[in-house]
Order: sequence, then C-alpha cells, then structure tokens
Amino acid sequence: MKKILLLCIMLLQAFALSTRIGDEVNVMGVRENYLTGYGIVVGLHGTGDGTTTKFTLLSIANMLKKMGVFIDPKDVKTKNAAAVMVTAKLPPFAKSGMVVDVTVSSIGDAKDIGNGVLIRTPLFGPDHKLYAFAQGPVSTGGGFTESNKGGKIQKNFTTTGVIPNGAIIERNLPYSFAHQRNVVLTLKHPNFALAKNIEESINKAFGQPLATAIDAATIKVAFPPNVEDRVKFVSRILDLRIQSISEPTIVIYERTGTVIMSGDIKLDTPIYISHGNIYVTVQKQKEVSQPSALSGGTTKVVTQTATKIEEQNGRIFSIQQPTLRDLVKALNDLGISPRDLIAIIEAIKKSGKLHAKIVIM
Repeated sequence: MKKILLLCIMLLQAFALSTRIGDEVNVMGVRENYLTGYGIVVGLHGTGDGTTTKFTLLSIANMLKKMGVFIDPKDVKTKNAAAVMVTAKLPPFAKSGMVVDVTVSSIGDAKDIGNGVLIRTPLFGPDHKLYAFAQGPVSTGGGFTESNKGGKIQKNFTTTGVIPNGAIIERNLPYSFAHQRNVVLTLKHPNFALAKNIEESINKAFGQPLATAIDAATIKVAFPPNVEDRVKFVSRILDLRIQSISEPTIVIYERTGTVIMSGDIKLDTPIYISHGNIYVTVQKQKEVSQPSALSGGTTKVVTQTATKIEEQNGRIFSIQQPTLRDLVKALNDLGISPRDLIAIIEAIKKSGKLHAKIVIM
C-alpha cells in the first residue's frame, strides 16, 4: 500500500512539472498586430469637444468638404462631436471580411462619448497601409465610479468606449504559412535548458532531427519532406509535453506592498537581520483661546497640531533554515509589515544570500 501511495505521489509530481510546448512558446509570424486611426464621434448630447479644440473643428470641416458641404472651421460648433483615436488588434491570419472589436478614446476635452456614433474611420498598420474600416455606436459600459475630489460620483470611463465587432478587415495579412520551409518557435521566457528540452522532445517524437535550438529563445523546426498537413504537424508539436523549468521568482509591487513568491527559493544560511521602524504620529486637539484682559478680543476655539516621531530599537534575529518560506514565517511571527518585508528581501538579495530572480513592478 505504501509503495502504491509513493508511486502515485511521484506520478502527480511528474505531471505537475510537465507542460505543453504550446504554453511555453510562440510561433513566429503568428501574432496580433496593432491598428490605429483618427476619427470623429457624432451624436453626443452636448458633451463633445469645446470650441478651443481646433483639430476637431478642422476635422469636421474637412469631413463635410468631402461630402460637398463647404464651411469655415470657425463656424463649426462641436458640442455634439468629439475627436477620437481608434485602436484595434488585427488577429493572426486575418482575412478580408472578418470583424474585430475597436476601442475609441477621446483626445480632446469631451466629457462623454457614450452613445455617440463613430463615423467611418480608416485603420492603419505599422507599415502605414490601410487594413480595416471602423464605424458604429460607442458603448462606455454601465456602472458608476466614485472620485475622492469632493465626493463626486460619475459614470465610469466616459471618455473611452468600445464598439463590439466595429471594424471590418479590408486587407489580408501578407504572411503565408503554406510557403514556409520551417516553423520558428520563440520562448516566452528564454532559457537555454528549456530550449534544449523542446528540441530533444520534438526530435524524439518524430524520430528525426527536425528541431534545432538556435539560442535560449529560438528553436527552428523544419517541415518533413513528405508532410501533407502542415497545420496538423504544428498542432502536434505544440501539444507535446515537456518537463518545465521553473525559475524561482519574487515579484514585488512596492506601491501596494504586495509580494508574490514562486518556485523553490533558497537562502544561504545563517542570516542575521536587524530592522528598526520609525513611527510618525500626528495628533490634532482643539483648545480654547482666551484673549488678554482689556484687549478687546473674543474667545475662539483653535486647533493645535502635535507631531511625534518615535524610532523603535531594531531587533536582531537569525534565520537558520535554507528556504524563504521559513524566513517569511519568522518575519510574520515578529509582526513585520509587508513594506518592511520588501526592504528585507531586497537587502538579502543585494548581500548575495538569496537565490531567486526579483521583479519589481
């Protein structure tokens, strides 16, 4: 019974460490592309750009000119219109006629673009070529958000909205998968050992040396000469399972005092730590101010502010266990705050006692 239980545990551990190749890599050329454009949202209820936004006035005048209406930009009133930037993501293998969502964001002084209508807007790619046209009603979503400025409550993100399926693709992407001689895999997190594992797994699965690890982030896989279905071939590669290599990592969000730790993080022990805190206390107390006799003044209530700074004596403690989990437990037992924990972890890393990658956000 014990042997069976031990075997199950070993199998669970092996499965937990394995992952799909598709989860660790991207296929070069199979990626999203950003599209941008400049447009006008009309039909607003007096919440559009003001007359000081000159580019909105010129844009509306030029738009009307193309429709055969000639008007001086100075005569244009823009309370019901707003200039916006329109952005979208072009999916891999995009074809003409497909639709994608677009995001519309005000670039003037409009207060609300919700329920407005975006006039047909061309969207361009990084190569300055037109790939799509966007048009449709703008939705800013529901709900309300509270501001800490005077307790103001407003509808959330009223100057940014979306148009679901608001852009129609007009041009096919130039990438052709059918004419590629090989497929290039790029690691999401470059690692020499992981690149070598992927190379060996692919070659073992197909029984021939098709894959070659170029560097820590690139694996080139040649198509077999007799392959008929390239899509199935790449799908099979991405579904192969490999042993993942997890690098111990500590992610620190200094603004919120959040610490996220993953992997088997080791410490060089023993470590002796001394950390003291400075506490600042501000107290406000109301007092009655009496005027001097015969001065003609009046009695008033005034507020006195007292600031007190106290520095506690730092305590020296030692860590004898080789894992960061034991260090965090010891610090929690001492009542160390998350921000103090961040400072201690960074200091241990600088001393060379902590073996992990630290990412500060």
